Amino acid sequence: MSDDSSSSWSDRLLGGFRKTSDRLSENIAPVGNARLDDATLDEIEDALIMSDLGPEAAGRVREALREQRFGNEITERQLREAVAEEIAAILRPVAKPLEVTAFPRPQVILVIGVNGSGKTTTIAKLAHLFMEDDYEVMLAAGDTFRAAAIGQLQTWADRVGVPLVRGPEGGDPASIVFDAVKRGTEEGTDALIVDTAGRLQNKRELMDELAKIRKVLGRLNPEAPHDVVLVLDATNGQNALSQIDVFKEVAGVTGLIMTKLDGTARGGVLVAAAQKYGLPIHAIGVGEQMDDLRPFDPDLVARVIAGVA
Repeated sequence: MSDDSSSSWSDRLLGGFRKTSDRLSENIAPVGNARLDDATLDEIEDALIMSDLGPEAAGRVREALREQRFGNEITERQLREAVAEEIAAILRPVAKPLEVTAFPRPQVILVIGVNGSGKTTTIAKLAHLFMEDDYEVMLAAGDTFRAAAIGQLQTWADRVGVPLVRGPEGGDPASIVFDAVKRGTEEGTDALIVDTAGRLQNKRELMDELAKIRKVLGRLNPEAPHDVVLVLDATNGQNALSQIDVFKEVAGVTGLIMTKLDGTARGGVLVAAAQKYGLPIHAIGVGEQMDDLRPFDPDLVARVIAGVA
């Protein structure tokens, strides 16, 4: 990533993480050139918790600062850098781009998430990201519960320039996925990205639907689905963690994509999710443009949260 690109991403991320940075400013700025004591550590921990990092991640940062810096003279900049490094240490193990490695092809990627999370647009952006690496991509409209979902995915498929396998509203999602895998295999598709229903009102119904899709996929390729990616809206804050809990149970989530980090989201939930679940974070979205979904950069995100990017 070029310096100009990094700067652009930092600017957009900073908008999304502004609340975190502002809250840290309130508690770090008064330190000046002072010794790091328990009172200051308490304030930093509280600021991180209030910024959606959650008690586990915030406590880990606090203890690391205490072990390494307690009683030492420290400037505001040094403290911010130290906070950034500890946040990065939490995020680095989960920063894993979504790679197309399956053989035989296609690699089947189920994309799940509640309605309104940005799931459909993320699918299109993910397809665009793969196409940048010269992969052949196909989409499947597995969310047949809403006609609007099928139409929206068709619009995005046309915009990206990829084929879409679709069926009627209320059709059988498993049949659509079956047809898509067969077609993808015949046409030499590298990645098949499948949209799925996002309703959680009836977990049993959703679980049964996903189980049927898995059973059908297993007939064609025992390894499929290769990925089950949960799309989360960063503006939901700690509520995003409860979504991870539910979707892990019903769908066997293998990785995360966080969207809407360009608005007023605190974004600290990324750190909370990394600490609590250890699930791979494949990418983040920081805008509405097609190229605004990019692989997750843990060091950049950590520095933005700490206000040193």
